[in-house]
Amino acid sequence: MTDVEPPGRRYLDRARELVARLATDEWPAIDAAAALVADSIAAGGTLHAFGTGHSHMLAEELFYRAGGLVRVRPLLFEGLMLHAGAELSTRLERLRGLAAALFADEGMTAGDVVIVISNSGGNVVTSEFAALARDAGVRVIAVVSRAHATSPTARTTDSARLHDIADVVIDNGGVVGDAAIEIDRMATRVGPTSTVVGAAVVNAIVVEAVARLSARGVTPDVFMSSNVEGGDAANARLLHPERP
Repeated sequence: MTDVEPPGRRYLDRARELVARLATDEWPAIDAAAALVADSIAAGGTLHAFGTGHSHMLAEELFYRAGGLVRVRPLLFEGLMLHAGAELSTRLERLRGLAAALFADEGMTAGDVVIVISNSGGNVVTSEFAALARDAGVRVIAVVSRAHATSPTARTTDSARLHDIADVVIDNGGVVGDAAIEIDRMATRVGPTSTVVGAAVVNAIVVEAVARLSARGVTPDVFMSSNVEGGDAANARLLHPERP
């Protein structure tokens, strides 16, 4: 009998390969992204993050995170998050003009940095938001699947693709459609990889940016876990420096 690797292990193997390639193929882009973040934080700027659908989880991953930067502002618009309605989220991320309203409310200024996450790189709201940010002097980092964004089978859109707008593009290495694992007698693949790889991307950017800042003699504000002794007090001092 031939040993066949269980599909769940094949998924873990694929995820491990995609995370590993970040340290090789994508390292120049991650390094460039970290440099943008470090320069912005050193100058008093803010790191923003935006994604729709499941990609919003990566914006949330950066926010109020143990070991994460304090100067992070995620754009978490409920209508674009799945708990508010999955089909509604899909319709809204394709709605022209929504990005302008979101951008006006975000409070971004020249010198800030925004990470925009979109596996397909083709939804109108993320592309329009990235263009508005770029035009306002905000540096744009995109996390996309290049394979999907450039595929002839990707959903047709007449908006600019995110990877053509951003200053730095990081490829999550995912396949077209995101799901990576084929199962016998199943017509549709399972096991999306964009979230696990994207989380590694955004955290690698933060780690490298903090290291760059420390090397310059700049100590950025970083959250502790609230679940260790002294964590609540330390975080309160960061969030409320005006309190005695």
